[in-house]
Amino acid sequence: MANVVRAALVQATWTGDTESMVAKHEEHAREAARQGAEVIGFQEVFNAPYFCQVQDPEHYRWAEPVPDGPTTRRMQALARETGMVIVVPVFEVEQSGFYYNTAAVIDADGTVLGTYRKHHIPQVKGFWEKFYFRPGNLGWPVFDTAVGKVGVYICYDRHFPEGWRQLGLGGAQLVYDPSATHRGLSAHLWRLEQPAAAVANEYFVAAINRVGQEEYGDNDFYGTSYFVDPRGQFVGEPASDTKEELLVRDLDFDLIEEVRQQWAFYRDRRPDAYEGLVQP
Repeated sequence: MANVVRAALVQATWTGDTESMVAKHEEHAREAARQGAEVIGFQEVFNAPYFCQVQDPEHYRWAEPVPDGPTTRRMQALARETGMVIVVPVFEVEQSGFYYNTAAVIDADGTVLGTYRKHHIPQVKGFWEKFYFRPGNLGWPVFDTAVGKVGVYICYDRHFPEGWRQLGLGGAQLVYDPSATHRGLSAHLWRLEQPAAAVANEYFVAAINRVGQEEYGDNDFYGTSYFVDPRGQFVGEPASDTKEELLVRDLDFDLIEEVRQQWAFYRDRRPDAYEGLVQP
């Protein structure tokens, strides 16, 4: 019998406040569960606007503790209610002055398995993230969930192949990539990088992007979220580039082993030859 995992993702428009944004995602998750989904992921800092379009201390107000903050606790209850694994990206405050772009991974029984903190922090027009976030310091965890081994990479991280590979070496079968990226050159890269990472590392990727425009800048988030398999092929059609959407797709995890045996990329790695890659 095939090892099929029904997975979901949400690309959403900003509602204007955290309470309604979280409530909307709860309803999307319940609908995904009604469709049989076993795991779901949300977009980057899902419960807030993408405030990094500006540099303003007022936006530290969106930060909260993880796992003991209100949003993570609410998502734990949702996981218990729906029986789904949930990937929850939020703006984390660890202690005064220590802020991270984070995703908590919650198992189907509501247990917080751990967090991933975004490693690569951009500081360019429309993406002033170094103003808010420290670089991640928790490594590249792969979480042993009810549906299998799940990893997380966040937005700008996707441009760096090293983390994708670390997740593969950690045994990831599915990597969620919550993002906030806008029209322009990145739209071209959006359909290249995650499929290439899925091929190079031989696992499934869930690429999630925001959709629409928000009040803090001119970024036009173009959605087009998708699932891609270890052969680099889309699993079903990508989501709309203009509208909010819930995607639910069946992922055949048996394909991972099939591809790894056929292409044997892990067998043919040469870590003994890669020392220069990590020299400053």
